[in-house]
Amino acid sequence: MKHNSHLAGFRFHVEPVEFSRSSDKELLQYCLGATLYMPGTRDVLHKLLHNGMPHITSMVMCFEDAIAESDVQQAEQNVLDHLAAISAAVEGGTVREADLPLIFLRVRTPEQFRRFLGRLTPRHVAALTGFVFPKFYTSNAAEYLGLLDEANTTLGATLYGMPILEGRTIAYRESRTDELKGLYDIVEPHKARILNVRVGGTDFSSIFGVRRGINSSIYDILPVRDSLSDILNFFNREGADYTVSAPVWEYFLAHKKDDLQHLIQQDIHRSLLSRAPIVNEAIDGLLREVLIDKANGFVGKTIIHPSHAVFVNAMQAVTREEYEDAIQILGTDGGVVKSAKANKMNEANPHRNWARRVVNRARAYGVVEDEADFLELMRG
Repeated sequence: MKHNSHLAGFRFHVEPVEFSRSSDKELLQYCLGATLYMPGTRDVLHKLLHNGMPHITSMVMCFEDAIAESDVQQAEQNVLDHLAAISAAVEGGTVREADLPLIFLRVRTPEQFRRFLGRLTPRHVAALTGFVFPKFYTSNAAEYLGLLDEANTTLGATLYGMPILEGRTIAYRESRTDELKGLYDIVEPHKARILNVRVGGTDFSSIFGVRRGINSSIYDILPVRDSLSDILNFFNREGADYTVSAPVWEYFLAHKKDDLQHLIQQDIHRSLLSRAPIVNEAIDGLLREVLIDKANGFVGKTIIHPSHAVFVNAMQAVTREEYEDAIQILGTDGGVVKSAKANKMNEANPHRNWARRVVNRARAYGVVEDEADFLELMRG
């Protein structure tokens, strides 16, 4: 897979790199981008084998909330059939591993995870990148991660875990700090197998009986914002080295596949923050939220419709100014230097953590000349 590669004539300042499930974790944890969730009962095999979802670079087939409990067995068999067919296609040379999205399975409970692992074979895991652990609490985190370690050993595989931080113990202020500290301590010894930390924005909203509107963002909901802020405080602080993905945008795409060229603005940030129309309120709301996601250190985002991927992934690209600042900071031993554009100061030590993240994001999504190129990349 290769992010933002759908426009043949588009010229990057620095090209994004190609990646697959076999890539190094240091790169791969930045490459998920817009992660599409779908029910485990859905048949997407033909699309996967024939590039029917060209912008999807990571996907989750769900055994949990997306399906009824009575459908779990059907979903498991459907997923196993998909994985076996994909592995056979790769072995037969009809599909390259690098052309397939990263595939994850969201399990339902530790018990269901344990049972399902008993059905997996080396052929299945050859097409699988890892598992998503919902309702990941201090009460079950060690069990989930122990089962993941067991699966990697038994199957001789490299399978990653992605915990979803959600639930009342994080949502409620009086228990949040202890729960997050406990989770961090449990996860830390397993860091090599944690590809991404995900957050339950919809779950947090439901606990407080609220829901963001199409013209607002998840960050406008104060108790949810507080939960997200504290998750970042634990898992995105200097030295933590986790990649945290932003919460799902709940509204579907509401525009036809227009040529967006005539809508390109010189300053997409100014247009979004001033609420000047760009595409329509559904997509503008998504873009506005991604802008805030990025400002807070989230990388990538959960999506529920494939049409959102091109928008989210375009916004993950790094501008030339950001990239040159980051390279300058990483190449400086200490002190303060004037930025390449002479419009800001770059302090080597305080900005070094930011610079590393920018360079990693640049490898995954590419470096564009300026913000106008974001909308150029959205012409998918």
